Amino acid sequence: MSELATGQKAPEFNLPTDAGSEISLSELKGKIVVLYFYPKDDTPGCTTEAIDFSSRIAEFEAAGAVVVGVSKDSVKKHQNFKAKHDLKVILASDPEGEMIERYGVWVEKAMYGRAYMGIERATFVIGTDGTIRRIWRKVKVKNHADEVLSAVQSL
Repeated sequence: MSELATGQKAPEFNLPTDAGSEISLSELKGKIVVLYFYPKDDTPGCTTEAIDFSSRIAEFEAAGAVVVGVSKDSVKKHQNFKAKHDLKVILASDPEGEMIERYGVWVEKAMYGRAYMGIERATFVIGTDGTIRRIWRKVKVKNHADEVLSAVQSL
């Protein structure tokens, strides 16, 4: 599968969320969608990223955006993670990794010289028309939420 690029239609998804409901791209049409992929609930970088997005949620909403974090963690783990850190973002669960694969963020990683497959920390901003407007790959957490917010506000 070729890598997604700006200007392309974003792949549809329908995933269970921490709220016990489902979320799909088609039901978010007309809103800007900030879709951020992260490796695992309650790990240092992922926690910082979720808290950073949550701290700016009012500004994202004012700009017409919905912020959705996606990992392979279960809905229950998402609920615990959200409660523990008072997160304001929607957390969606993709335990089979189908949507993660469609967005091209299931990649080979390396730690301590060992190669393994995992989720690349990446963010996609999807416009109101369902096309990808901005992509960040291999995200560094520091100041990332601010950078994404600026991009959303400029749409």
